[in-house]
Amino acid sequence: MTARWICAALALAACRAAPIPPDQRYPAGTALTAKFIVVAGTRLRYVEAGSGPSVVLIHGFGASIYNWHRTIEPLAAAGFHVVAFDNKGFGFSDKPAHGYSNADYARLVLALIDSLHLPDAVLVGHSMGGAIAAETALRGPSRVRGLVLVDAAGLGTRGTFGVGAAASLRSRWMTAQILRSTFADPSKVTAADVDQNYAAVAEPDFGRALRGVLREFRFDALRGRLAAIRVPCLVVWGDHDRLIPERFGRELARDLLRSAFIEVPKAGHDVPEEAPADFNRILIEFLEHGLPATPRDLALTSGANSQ
Repeated sequence: MTARWICAALALAACRAAPIPPDQRYPAGTALTAKFIVVAGTRLRYVEAGSGPSVVLIHGFGASIYNWHRTIEPLAAAGFHVVAFDNKGFGFSDKPAHGYSNADYARLVLALIDSLHLPDAVLVGHSMGGAIAAETALRGPSRVRGLVLVDAAGLGTRGTFGVGAAASLRSRWMTAQILRSTFADPSKVTAADVDQNYAAVAEPDFGRALRGVLREFRFDALRGRLAAIRVPCLVVWGDHDRLIPERFGRELARDLLRSAFIEVPKAGHDVPEEAPADFNRILIEFLEHGLPATPRDLALTSGANSQ
């Protein structure tokens, strides 16, 4: 039997791995409680914490609330009202066959803000969530107070379609491989990280939703439109991002009218999980003080060590 067939057999065996039970899914073991809300005809799973100015966290392609598990509580402790949700098609929210265009997602975020009675919010979007956050700012400018775009899609990607095809195998083994590929240091991915991500991947309609997103969502839809965003925008990028090249981040910061670019050292595509100390410090400084007092096209390098 060739190595290729051995690998295929291992992957198929991993497909049969049982996901962790519902009572062990994040936010189990924390002070947070998962809740459900129906907005724009979609049932969303979400958590919220803290009080103060609102911050809405929007995860990326194939991810879930767990993407923010190292961000939610530090933000709440810093004096902010934090909302994080499983977006349509992902996590444990609804997974219909259609309704995944950029406009659909922006309408959903605005409906969530309305349903939670938030006067406005800073939107923090990672990867695909960055493209959604920016689209929301374009379509509902009075509801968005600021943007933080983290290794964001919107101008294109390097490997989203390959990741989508691999993730559609719905294997715990494949989930682990994809997750490790988003870190500069793959050894930082824990078994718990894999378990939490695989629990969502194993959902019955995950594959259908993934195909819907890949058919309908445009990962380059922000080209030529960024100058219409008037709110302050912080662009944060891992210096070892292999999925969305750093040049796209610099281009985002250049084309936005009020922006700053911050590069996080020794971090890959998933900065919030791989470098939480750096990321949380950068994010809280922006939320408290606004953009750094530097030219908008100047790249800023984080000085703290990633943890």
